[in-house]
Amino acid sequence: MGERRRVRLRRIGGVQVVRLPAGFDLPGDEAVLRREGERLVIEPVRKRDLVALLASMEPMEEAFPEIEDPVPEAWSL
Repeated sequence: MGERRRVRLRRIGGVQVVRLPAGFDLPGDEAVLRREGERLVIEPVRKRDLVALLASMEPMEEAFPEIEDPVPEAWSL
């Protein structure tokens, strides 16, 4: 098992909070919290790369519309 530290639990309004000590920082600005029995596990949300995002998408059924896209005069030969 990794490094362990004892932390204090606090109440702010109706929410219980825990401050992460130095060295326990997570990357990014979001995390996933899950319960495993009496244990709470906090994991950083991993940013998905473009390939994974595209692989998860359903193919489009509709055709792309034709658009007029003339070559600019400066590019003409």
